[in-house]
Amino acid sequence: MLEQIRIVLVNTSHTGNIGSAARAMKTMGLTELWLVDPVGAIDEQAIALSAGAHDVLERARIVDTLEEAVADCGLVIGTSARSRTLAWPMLDARQAGEQALQEAPQHKVALVFGRERTGLSNDELHLCQFHVAIPANPDYSSLNLAMAVQTLSYEVRMAWLAATTSATEPEREYPLAADLERFYQHLEETLLESGFIIKAHPGQIMTKLRRFFNRARPEEQELNIWRGILTSIQRKQRFPEENS
Repeated sequence: MLEQIRIVLVNTSHTGNIGSAARAMKTMGLTELWLVDPVGAIDEQAIALSAGAHDVLERARIVDTLEEAVADCGLVIGTSARSRTLAWPMLDARQAGEQALQEAPQHKVALVFGRERTGLSNDELHLCQFHVAIPANPDYSSLNLAMAVQTLSYEVRMAWLAATTSATEPEREYPLAADLERFYQHLEETLLESGFIIKAHPGQIMTKLRRFFNRARPEEQELNIWRGILTSIQRKQRFPEENS
């Protein structure tokens, strides 16, 4: 799915930023870079700042317009530092990563970054289905191009990791409510026999223990381990001569 995510840089003025953006992409597993009307061609500075991501630069596509760069994309998300009051669907960085990953199986997805100084023009933003704003410190929101690429690439990767993990994790088997009730009865019985709970003054111990186990939500095998522990304790309490 990561191969479906395209990073598009529009009218980048410094070749070093292109190299740094390629590095940011590759660290997060993204490899498809498109350059729209860059001011300078990929040069030694770009290669140097790519820090080993020169393969991303070698495969980079250079086109004249943003329309060309996103023509085959089913989802285009443009970066914008503008206020959320702009009448356009807005996402934060995390939502952008999740949206991109969600649609990647169906079609190409473009994450578009504008000029270093002025960002994307209104016409360019109008080519995007969503705008994304990185919620930086309002008192100092100076993100350079590579930082912005790194942030969104990271969010894409986190969404991908979450999807991959959920797809490969075995389904958890949880005990039935009746099994939990038997466990709580077993637990209370054991604590009464040990003297930890005084029958005449039980207090809120079992209520708090119920809350603890409900919050932890033990799986079926884990609950069986607890039942085994309780049975072992009871055996030692009831038949101490076996342990002498």
